[in-house]
Amino acid sequence: MSRFVLLGHPVSHSLSPAIHAAAYRALGLSHRYDAVDCPDGAALAAFTEQLRSGDVAGANVTVPHKGQALSLADVADPLARETEACNVLAYRGGRLMAYNTDVTALSQELERLAPGATSAVILGAGGAARAAASACRLRRMRRVSVFGRRFSDLGLEAPGASALVRLGARVFAWPAAGHANSAFTEALSEADVVVQATSAGMRHGPPGDGVAALIPWERVPSSALAYDVVYTPAVTPFLEAARRRGLAARGGLGMLVGQAAGAIRIWLDVEPPLAAMEAAARAALGDAT
Repeated sequence: MSRFVLLGHPVSHSLSPAIHAAAYRALGLSHRYDAVDCPDGAALAAFTEQLRSGDVAGANVTVPHKGQALSLADVADPLARETEACNVLAYRGGRLMAYNTDVTALSQELERLAPGATSAVILGAGGAARAAASACRLRRMRRVSVFGRRFSDLGLEAPGASALVRLGARVFAWPAAGHANSAFTEALSEADVVVQATSAGMRHGPPGDGVAALIPWERVPSSALAYDVVYTPAVTPFLEAARRRGLAARGGLGMLVGQAAGAIRIWLDVEPPLAAMEAAARAALGDAT
């Protein structure tokens, strides 16, 4: 039996333990998967030593530690390097390896839900926003615009801004509520996909009404996809507003299952049982709401 963990703060809302438990059952394995609350960087660093010692076989990393997890690793895969964020850690050949399976998971979601998309608007400036920009690059989108609060004062000097630019995205300041913003409105008016990549609306996180109210929904094309990386609750204020506009709107459950599948491929070198994992995720989400 091996032990795998989720490291983040907070983690009590996570569906990952249910998803991984279902996967291991379907594979006939007795592995454990635990959510471990790491309130600060020191706690994260201390826990990575358990990976190096072999006490833990692999780790997922979630907010707010994806950036520090990358810095603690010895080697990073290309997607982790370009997004400056890591959500999977594995110890192999005497080295702590960092991966980013968020990118491929979201790319698969966009391929399934918006196969012809060529332009995207991303709300947020953290690791999820960079993963979204990287996913859009994988989908060969031509226009990607990212709006983040940290860009309002620092612009391209803000943390993460240079990574977004290298990914081909345009970076803009967060629009002020109640004020017209020509760059924001213009980007939304031509968007095939709008990605909500902040923690707004997440259970135990900041409220999501402000982000939903920020968007002039009447300017978003009726054919656009609204995608919220938040998966709990199942319906966030962002998704509610998008559906009132008549848009196709999806939460981040598919992305969550996809990134977990990517982690299992890395840790165990097996094809994950996606149907069992998705069923467990939906059941756990229903229990949480």
